[in-house]
Amino acid sequence: MFITNVLEQHAMTKPEAPAILFQEREWTYRQLYSNAKKIAGYLQQQGYKKGDVVAQFMLNSDYFMAVYYGIQLAGLTAMPINTKLAAPEVEYIFSHSQAKVLISDEKIESTIQSTSHIFNEKINLDKIKKILSQEAEFTPVPLEENDTAIIMYTSGTTGKPKGVQLTHRNIFETAEIWSESMNMTNNDRMYICTPLFHCAGSHVFAVPTMYRGGLIIIEEAFSPERTLKNMGETKATIFFGVPAMYNILLNKPELKNYSLEHLRLFVYGAAPMPYELVKRLKDSFPKVKLQNAYGQTENSPAASSLTDQDAITKIGSVGKPLPRTEIKLVDALGEEVPLGEVGEICVKGPQVMKGYLRNPEETSRTIQNGWLYSGDLGRFDEEGFLYIVDRKKDMIIRGGENIYPIEVEEVLFQMPEILEAAVVGVPHEVYGEMPKAFVVVKEAQTLSEEDILRYCQTQLAKYKVPMEVEFLSELPRNASGKVLKHTLKPRTSEIAQS
Repeated sequence: MFITNVLEQHAMTKPEAPAILFQEREWTYRQLYSNAKKIAGYLQQQGYKKGDVVAQFMLNSDYFMAVYYGIQLAGLTAMPINTKLAAPEVEYIFSHSQAKVLISDEKIESTIQSTSHIFNEKINLDKIKKILSQEAEFTPVPLEENDTAIIMYTSGTTGKPKGVQLTHRNIFETAEIWSESMNMTNNDRMYICTPLFHCAGSHVFAVPTMYRGGLIIIEEAFSPERTLKNMGETKATIFFGVPAMYNILLNKPELKNYSLEHLRLFVYGAAPMPYELVKRLKDSFPKVKLQNAYGQTENSPAASSLTDQDAITKIGSVGKPLPRTEIKLVDALGEEVPLGEVGEICVKGPQVMKGYLRNPEETSRTIQNGWLYSGDLGRFDEEGFLYIVDRKKDMIIRGGENIYPIEVEEVLFQMPEILEAAVVGVPHEVYGEMPKAFVVVKEAQTLSEEDILRYCQTQLAKYKVPMEVEFLSELPRNASGKVLKHTLKPRTSEIAQS
């Protein structure tokens, strides 16, 4: 029940089979396992023990995967971090996780240079390359299925990120579930240009591909021309993207010039896929199947999937529960709702997280009797297809990135001139939604939109910075004083594409 055992088995039974392709570098399964063992051996030699957390602040690359597996081989806990976060956000994660080691990429070190967390050791990519160029003694570590293999921080409604603890069993089961759902084989060539620090990039695509013994093709980041060119040249068979990415690719006039005949599956998720976009994909790639993936970090992420045969007839649905997964909808009292009625989506299965790191209260609220309460609202139709009717309260999804308004609001409240603030999502033709801030300035104070945006840019990840600020004399509230955000949304007009 350990994904590292699967990697070891591939290294023995198919040592020369290609495992990872990044730019001009290709690693076989023998090389990937050898590199992971070298990293594990180095960490062991430095005296790190089971339970110690190793932070990965790295861009997509083959080294990311070697580090990811190496940390787990050593019996330690890997913690990939969103590289788009701002320094104060990363500082909190370092501190809360009590990470002992930081492995970072020089290209993005400016974000973490100002953080004050004290690590036992900081390792950059040059050091990783040196470790991989040498031999290292590695001693296999006895692992337990319930040991924490991965911690991934996800934004919380409290405004502070929550550390989702995923066990070795969670990772293994998720690899089985998704590889089965996508009918993956060792002939598949998975093209990944979404971030590997995200649960989807790593656990829905990279790890299941390795589980089946296929090839993981890694691109540092999505770039329309480069992505199309590389997909053709590498003979990719599966591609994952958020709807905004598919929209961009379909709007490239030169799309027909690329050789994409090896593609067999387009997977999409993180945001709803409009009917017209699904139809355009079907028309442009009649031989490529479509599949929707739905889940959240807390379930590794694996909840449900809409397969190709229902992609058009069940548009808007996130499909049916994945293998070995149960889904129920409950009301505010925890009772299952009648068919067709809306309830909170609850998920049960071997992929459900161990809990939130150092947050027993939130863990007990989120996991009850083995059921993960997702915070999403949905309904089942008469054929058992699940539809999400509302997202987690007030959450904004910008091109697949989750933004909780309270995160942005807390930054706005740090400005002494601001009396009140509310953030809502507004429509955007490329990214789906963008955050917009409504601000009430204190009497006798002056503040411009530029002042606010400039401050937000120093405190928040770029994608969380409001695209627009509107000044009000007061925020609309109900009798209990709660801000009526739904009354703010009609005030918004579509923000122009930027």
